[in-house]
Amino acid sequence: MDSAHLPGHGRFAPSPTSALHLGNLRTALVAWLLARRSGRGFVVRVEDLDQVRVAAAGDIADQQLRDLEALGLDWDGPVVRQSARLEIYAEMARRLPSYPCFCTRREIAAASRAPDGNPRSGEGDWLPYPGTCRGLSRSRRAELAGRRPPALRLAAPVHHWTVHDLARGTQSGRVDDVVLRRNDGTWAYNLAVVVDDGLQGVDQVVRARDLWPSAPRQAMIADLLGLPAPGYAHTGLVTGPGGKRLAKARGAAGMAELAAGGLSAARVRAVLCRSLGLPEVDRLTDLLAGDPGIDAALRPPRGAAADSAEPGPLEAGPLAGPRGWWSDVALDAPAEGTSGQPAGSTQEAGSANRMSTT
Repeated sequence: MDSAHLPGHGRFAPSPTSALHLGNLRTALVAWLLARRSGRGFVVRVEDLDQVRVAAAGDIADQQLRDLEALGLDWDGPVVRQSARLEIYAEMARRLPSYPCFCTRREIAAASRAPDGNPRSGEGDWLPYPGTCRGLSRSRRAELAGRRPPALRLAAPVHHWTVHDLARGTQSGRVDDVVLRRNDGTWAYNLAVVVDDGLQGVDQVVRARDLWPSAPRQAMIADLLGLPAPGYAHTGLVTGPGGKRLAKARGAAGMAELAAGGLSAARVRAVLCRSLGLPEVDRLTDLLAGDPGIDAALRPPRGAAADSAEPGPLEAGPLAGPRGWWSDVALDAPAEGTSGQPAGSTQEAGSANRMSTT
């Protein structure tokens, strides 16, 4: 990988609401590998702002850390937990232009779809906030405050922001008056993640491509706070058999369930490495040795959009080309003793491979 730029840190930041399934573990491996091979540090952060969901999940956070260690990942410094940083988020929010918002989710969705409101984004399923509460008078705000507590929204100074992705190049996406604090008092992800990345020196954010549309909003917040915006590397999405998105609610197995089914950590490593076009190794540290082949496997193909000097419109769809971390992939974890070789490809321009027991 190119290390001409003096690097900072990469990171993996799971939410402790469910076990880490194969898709989460693949993203963690990519984040660790891109950071370590470029000379960056690597940090792990537990994003546990939503205490209701975290409490319902039980002792998931510690299990997630054990699963990362079992896979062979290591990290630098102590694990940061967002629940211990609430005062930091409050201080940072006070530095931003903001206003109270009394809209319900239903009202926002209706206004965003209305003919005279903002149209559907086209960047995933995100519906930009139409600014309903931005211009409310003081008396109207007082009246609404008597009915329900407000959220806190950023008063965004622009409508578009440009960001850079390692595989997609430079793209410009729409931004809106993003929520900074929910009406139940919980600090919003879009604020907390920006603050944490900035203060932890994270300059490379690796995560799944469905989060690419949020990058312009987060980069804008970073700029308003005087924090450096990171570069991004959005991985392909991982699905299970039948093309279903991996999720705990749909029965996606975590490491404990995989182990209980006879699938060792070594076998999981093999499945993940193969899905990335990398050699199977006994230890993940073997992937850090000087090897031009591994560097080439981690280097995304340069398409017209990535090579363009002018930013294009933000596009979060799948990428075609040779298999790599940027590709969508279908994974069906094989049992011990099976080959787990690719059993074909999806219809997404050859960019996704299926690993299965068949």
